[in-house]
Amino acid sequence: MAESDWDTVTVLRKKGPSAAQAKSKQAITAAQRRGEEVETTKKWSAGQNKQFLVTKNTAKLDSETEELHHHRVSLEVGKVIQQGRQEKGLTQKDLATKINEKPQVIADYESGKAIPNNQVMSKIERAIGLKLRGKDIGQPLEPKTKK
Repeated sequence: MAESDWDTVTVLRKKGPSAAQAKSKQAITAAQRRGEEVETTKKWSAGQNKQFLVTKNTAKLDSETEELHHHRVSLEVGKVIQQGRQEKGLTQKDLATKINEKPQVIADYESGKAIPNNQVMSKIERAIGLKLRGKDIGQPLEPKTKK
């Protein structure tokens, strides 16, 4: 008598769309056709490499008359690197491989586009045997004596 009161009910649920599928243009138009409520918002600076919001300091920087930029490697240093590399018979790629850097780094230093990095500069100095920093740029590098 108690068994007849209970019916077995089987509920089959279809899995909802994944996050990527729910965002697709197809899924949005299908939801709109079904009459479902769809909320769309435009992300601020989406797809760009902007990480910070515009602040009041930006206006100060814009009105600043002084040139604010990073100092680059001088063309004199670039020419010294190029001459030292050619004297040793190395290509830009060979020199880059020798100092464990990318060939583009050497190209940037030679063309004067690079922002000087002391570690890279010292590697290049040792590889070509010429000074790149200080007063006597282009002079032979004295080998360090071991103590």
